[in-house]
Amino acid sequence: MSDDDQRDQTPAEPAQAPSGPARADGPEPEPIRFFGTTWVNHDGGYALLRVGLAVGSLVTAVAAAVLLRLAYEGLEIGNVGPFLSISVVVLFAIASSIAFVKTWDSFNRRPAPSSDEAALKGLKTIGFIGSLIAYFLRCLAEAPGEKLRRAEYERARAEFARRRSTRTGNPAARRPKKKK
Repeated sequence: MSDDDQRDQTPAEPAQAPSGPARADGPEPEPIRFFGTTWVNHDGGYALLRVGLAVGSLVTAVAAAVLLRLAYEGLEIGNVGPFLSISVVVLFAIASSIAFVKTWDSFNRRPAPSSDEAALKGLKTIGFIGSLIAYFLRCLAEAPGEKLRRAEYERARAEFARRRSTRTGNPAARRPKKKK
């Protein structure tokens, strides 16, 4: 019998249970990118993360603006004409404003399943400076998307508490009603 045959006949290892005890105390909060679940209790370096991400997004937006300025100067050196130069500036301004609005809205509500978010993905990529500025401004107040997720989490916890409080025990363990 070869080694391959022996490996095929060895029993599979049992599936490992998730680490930690099973939680029966309610719904789990949804993690936010870069913050995880620190937004729930504002612990685990939450304030430091907010400051760091705000500064990081602002520095990245400024660096991108400088890079776009250099690209614009390249167009001027290339002597492409005023129409193309103005078109590029207007394109980036419109794309950045749309990206800002869409990013800002995404912090307050979830997109509809059939929304135009996929169609605007390219436009949001072009206007990435607007997205970075929206992220910076939101980090000044809270973790981006925290308000939305907190409302959903509180609603889920209230619903869980309501469901748990209406239970009266195991119906199979109830005593049969006495007949008169």
